[in-house]
Amino acid sequence: MGWFSKRKRTAPTPVKKDDIWVKCHACTAHVYREEWLSNLKVCPKCNFHDRISFQERLGLIIDDGSFHEFDKDLKAPDPLKFVDAKGRYADKTRQTTEKTGLNESVITGRGKIHGMRVVLAIMDFRFLGGSLGSGTGEKILSAARFALKHKMPYIVISASGGARMHEGILSLMQMAKTCAGIAQLHEAGLPYISVLTHPTTGGVSASFAMVGDVNIAEPKAMIGFAGRRVIEQTIKEELPDDFQTAEYLLEHGFIDHIVQRTEMKDCLYRILQYWSSK
Repeated sequence: MGWFSKRKRTAPTPVKKDDIWVKCHACTAHVYREEWLSNLKVCPKCNFHDRISFQERLGLIIDDGSFHEFDKDLKAPDPLKFVDAKGRYADKTRQTTEKTGLNESVITGRGKIHGMRVVLAIMDFRFLGGSLGSGTGEKILSAARFALKHKMPYIVISASGGARMHEGILSLMQMAKTCAGIAQLHEAGLPYISVLTHPTTGGVSASFAMVGDVNIAEPKAMIGFAGRRVIEQTIKEELPDDFQTAEYLLEHGFIDHIVQRTEMKDCLYRILQYWSSK
């Protein structure tokens, strides 16, 4: 038996680079993950506002404990029994639900902003790119009808890649369907506030996202219909570097205001106060 025994040391678990750094999608700068998270997923270098989840968005805007969800069990239908090279649409929605806990790309409900009652719809890009399907449209319309019935302002926060092609023409029908619900609010004199986040594109930008009484965007958000490459190839011209950014749209009169994520709740409250004082 030896006089000394050497204790066996276990090598420390290596920390992955991805666990420490986050790469900004806009300026490609590397930011410490902790700094990025504490800054609400806003790049401290260029002020790009990255995507956040429905839960994170809700916590930033709605008073604690005041949110009550609508149509929680409404799930994405599969009217075409769609199948492509990557598999069945029904399987994709099921897997996405298991991963995110969401049944659709939008969550609707009622809540309060600094004590003022509102109806809210928040899109979550994690569910099939925030695409606009028939379930999405139904929930947005249902929330609009609730706002109309109870004489409450309606706020929709968009984050979407556009219409959900897995549902064919039924997904495109949601553009008119949602706008019809919002038109009823306009006729009744009830405010509809649209908040556009990164990205808001395709059928969503061409419908309910751009018809707000007030259209607000987060800084550096990509907002547009067709992709930049498609437009350049169609018109045979090179587009400006800031094309389809919130800043470009504000300069050309398509949106009314750009608001920092940390200031969004107070901004919405001021708009609601103005409406309630009329």
